[in-house]
Amino acid sequence: MRLFVSEGTPGSLPVLAAAGRVRGRIELLINTVGPEECVVPFLTRPKVPVLQLDSGNYLFSTTAICRYFFLLSGWEQDDLTNQWLEWEATELQPALSAALYYLVVQGKKGEDILGPLRKALTHIDQSLSHQNCPFLAGETESLADIVLWGALYPLLQDPAYLPEELGALRSWFQTLSTQEPCQRAVETVLKQQGVLALRSYLQKQPQAHPSEGKVVSNEPEEEELATLSEEEIAMAVTAWEKGLGSLPSLRPQQNPVLPVAGERNVLITSALPYVNNVPHLGNIIGCVLSADVFARYSRLRQWNTLYLCGTDEYGTATETKAMEEGLTPREICDKYHRIHADIYHWFNISFDIFGRTTTPQQTKITQDIFQRLLTRGFVVQDTVEQLRCEHCARFLADRFVEGVCPFCGYEEARGDQCDKCGKLINAIELKKPQCKVCRSCPVVKSSKHLFLDLPKLENRLEDWLGKTLPGSDWTPNARFIIRSWLRDGLKPRCITRDLKWGTPVPLEGFEDKVFYVWFDATIGYLSITANYTEQWERWWKNPEQVDLYQFMAKDNVPFHGLVFPCSALGAEDNYTLVKHLIATEYLNYEDGKFSKSRGVGVFGDMAQNTGIPADIWRFYLLYIRPEGQDSAFSWTDMLLKNNSELLNNLGNFVNRAGMFVSKFFGGYVPEMVLTPDDQRLLAHITLELQHYHQLLEKVRIRDALRSILTISRHGNQYIQVNEPWKRIKGSEADRQRAGTVTGLAVNIAALLSVMIQPYMPTVSATIQTQLQLPLQVCSVLPIKFLCTLPAGHQIGTVSPLFQKLENDQIESLRQRFGGGQLEESLEFKAKASPKSTVVETVTAGLQQIQVLMDEVTKQGNIVRELKAQKADKNQVAAEVAKLLDLKKQLAVAEGKPLETPKGKKKK
Repeated sequence: MRLFVSEGTPGSLPVLAAAGRVRGRIELLINTVGPEECVVPFLTRPKVPVLQLDSGNYLFSTTAICRYFFLLSGWEQDDLTNQWLEWEATELQPALSAALYYLVVQGKKGEDILGPLRKALTHIDQSLSHQNCPFLAGETESLADIVLWGALYPLLQDPAYLPEELGALRSWFQTLSTQEPCQRAVETVLKQQGVLALRSYLQKQPQAHPSEGKVVSNEPEEEELATLSEEEIAMAVTAWEKGLGSLPSLRPQQNPVLPVAGERNVLITSALPYVNNVPHLGNIIGCVLSADVFARYSRLRQWNTLYLCGTDEYGTATETKAMEEGLTPREICDKYHRIHADIYHWFNISFDIFGRTTTPQQTKITQDIFQRLLTRGFVVQDTVEQLRCEHCARFLADRFVEGVCPFCGYEEARGDQCDKCGKLINAIELKKPQCKVCRSCPVVKSSKHLFLDLPKLENRLEDWLGKTLPGSDWTPNARFIIRSWLRDGLKPRCITRDLKWGTPVPLEGFEDKVFYVWFDATIGYLSITANYTEQWERWWKNPEQVDLYQFMAKDNVPFHGLVFPCSALGAEDNYTLVKHLIATEYLNYEDGKFSKSRGVGVFGDMAQNTGIPADIWRFYLLYIRPEGQDSAFSWTDMLLKNNSELLNNLGNFVNRAGMFVSKFFGGYVPEMVLTPDDQRLLAHITLELQHYHQLLEKVRIRDALRSILTISRHGNQYIQVNEPWKRIKGSEADRQRAGTVTGLAVNIAALLSVMIQPYMPTVSATIQTQLQLPLQVCSVLPIKFLCTLPAGHQIGTVSPLFQKLENDQIESLRQRFGGGQLEESLEFKAKASPKSTVVETVTAGLQQIQVLMDEVTKQGNIVRELKAQKADKNQVAAEVAKLLDLKKQLAVAEGKPLETPKGKKKK
């Protein structure tokens, strides 16, 4: 990979310092270029620093580049570091930019420079002192330290701007500044000129102003439209004019779907849900829903796509569940397989196959892989000490033992892995073990078992990873987890268990044992495909022609990224292995975890009975998808996102565009005569569409959803500025303008209906029916914005797409799914006041939030209109001030923190 930096560019400092962490670990070529040199071919303006990855993709953000280097070095992300990075971007940078501008460009000194920064510097000092740690996030240097050091160094290297009373800050700054990577970065970027080296860079920047009192909010900011070249505008107009003629032909339907030579063949799996429980929202977003979005997108790109999943049905958990319910293991599997299938059907998951692992094909393929591993010397025998529950009269599967983690002391560690520290555990290593079924203390007994010799396969795995990871879209957490395993050294892993319900072991002396579920569960993908088509090997023994994408939560990464690849590589049968491993973090529920036993959280079978359509659930789960860190489901936030992003933004725009066609033009799309402003809008829509493609191709599902909402906001603003409802009553020129605006708007709505199909398929189909879109338009997502509804096209009946979620409705659902956690909370509050008062207070708060949200939307429209009309600056400033005040009130009402992070939370 290549890193492009420039002398005198502030962002190059932290990037070079972070690059020092991976020296010797990766091949990194560092190029020093001029500040005006365009190193990225598709950008119209120079941008440095830039990291060009081996795949040919680029990272532009200073923080993103630094994060990438830290992740490669084995650093593990944490919440406190992310809080510091957010604070750096929203609080420190505005103040620092102003201070540097005053010093270098305007020649000011002393308090004029220190004044804007004093609050931020004091905050860093107090945080370091309060934690009593040498670094911002703890005892060791983190990403936050390097990013903040790089930002502050040009100023703080002058002792005059590093107040003596801020001792903790001085110590922190000096510690980092003496490190070799930081010193090399300073020499490269500042060239012994100090802060004056930044003069050329700062002179080209707009005058910065400190953001004193600015509210930090998660709500979308007003979009700044990108600067466009004449060439980009001309290309967008040309694409628009080609219209339907430039769409590719639809792929012929196959049954069964099989790889086609010369085409892109995409095989998608989502982690097989365990059959003995009902999936909650976190399970759904973690695998099946995320994979469904990508599968639908893949089909819209006309890629040859097969999406499969199924229930994982073998193991002790099934036997135990069967005992609890008085059924046989087969009956329990049949029952819960139907429950899973019904839930995913309601969520509109577009599986090509939803199968199960308790089939003859599973036995045949698993035993074949085992025999191939055995004959090649990759299976060894050993005696294992296991935990046996004498009360239940059975050996305990690892997940049915709980105890204290021997590594971190977590008190609810499972017998195979600790959910807190992530380390793998042998069940007998647990301190104070308990049988999860009867809570008695198990005893240690010996049993003969088979092991997969992972150390013997380690070199093959390393070679495969070395070829696969560059250019692939493995998520950072997946890369980190696999590298952690390899760094610690692989150990033989037991692949058999003393159970009855499982795949039989075809070896003399082991007839009473079955394969451990983690060995054969991933083979379930192959057997499910084999039950779908006899030609399953064309997918699973065809790595040259098949791109395999696998979706899961991060706890499943070792089995998909290490165990199955080792098994397949050892079997030496040309198996298709994962090319893109997509792992999410965890989704929590409100302030805690999902718990079926405590009635906390929404589970798949419950969502259907809330009165909220499946597409709204899909939208919100994808909006908060835990891509880079854990996220949390919030009822209040769901109400706000539905009412603001769907009802007021997307739904409002699509409905207005269609209604104008019906009301003003008799249901027929009018003639469009594009002005230069319209042509620029075409180019902006095309840029955002291309950004959407870039994000989804990299499986950044949550971020791509933002592109849809951005286009919708552009459309609302376009209608608001041009006011077709007024122009239709004016002169001939005004009526023609109203027609152009309406025609362009309804074409944007048509594009949005296709872009949103992977996320909200029912809403997508509803829009397409209302606009009477041709089948070809509904089935293909172009790279550029096309005119798909030409003048004269007749649309259908237009009606609202979304319903407002009401405060009392949401509060009722919050209580219903709050379980014991909510009851305890209300019980505690009831000691001081009647229960009804508590509920009324919460409901009143939601009503206030809704009113403020509507006011923010209204005021935002006023500001946009004034800007579009190029109104007097003082008038605009006054209205912007009102908008910021409303946003601040809204943030307070929502309970969002306005203060910066204070350090680690006490446990």
